[in-house]
Amino acid sequence: MSNNQLQQCELCQREMEHLTIHHLVPRQNTKRKKQDPGPTANICSACHRQIHALFNNKLLARELNTLDKLTNEPQMQKFLAWVKKQDPGKRISVHR
Repeated sequence: MSNNQLQQCELCQREMEHLTIHHLVPRQNTKRKKQDPGPTANICSACHRQIHALFNNKLLARELNTLDKLTNEPQMQKFLAWVKKQDPGKRISVHR
């Protein structure tokens, strides 16, 4: 039995071998002001790339700065409904 630790993406809920850390308030907004980088979410790279393909950092910092807000954003909901059905081992291309 292989012991690859599967972790659950906090957005699409798929079980993945590797997750990425998404800063809920983009770091460019906190780094310049020497602020604490703030809360993060562990998400798969497909969800992470999709977030940054759809939304700029200003919008992410201002309006989509919690997992709930991201999950309930209509464009993300559409993506999440689709990506949940995809094979976690397959690389997903993202579209704007």
